[in-house]
Amino acid sequence: MTSSSPTSGDGNRRERDLRSFAKFVLVGAINTAASYALFVALELVLPYVAAYAIAYVAGIVLSYVLNTGLVFKVPRSWSTFLRFPLVYVVQFALGSGIIIALVESFAMSPRIAALIAIFATIPVTFLAARFVLRPTGGES
Repeated sequence: MTSSSPTSGDGNRRERDLRSFAKFVLVGAINTAASYALFVALELVLPYVAAYAIAYVAGIVLSYVLNTGLVFKVPRSWSTFLRFPLVYVVQFALGSGIIIALVESFAMSPRIAALIAIFATIPVTFLAARFVLRPTGGES
């Protein structure tokens, strides 16, 4: 097949998507570690709920910065910044549904169900982030 064949573009896109997904997973791991470290540090001086809230919001901001700059390579804007937390709403809703289904229907341990939910939501979270960060009509 030549590089001008109709399927060569599909292969390039698939390869690009896989690279983006791998970067997304790596960025997620970095973001999780940084958010947890911030929580641990803040929890030394603040009530744990306040420390968690601050670390969670900081994690969303860090995720936005890393995903726009390293994963999806899109310009940052107020529009995408304000839409980005919707990714976490989707992730929470889906993850909660998975956990509830596994615990209630299969009598699974909530701790195991949560781990399954985390891994199961990664592809959906990736697609949601890519969707939310795509440029709209007024953005370039």
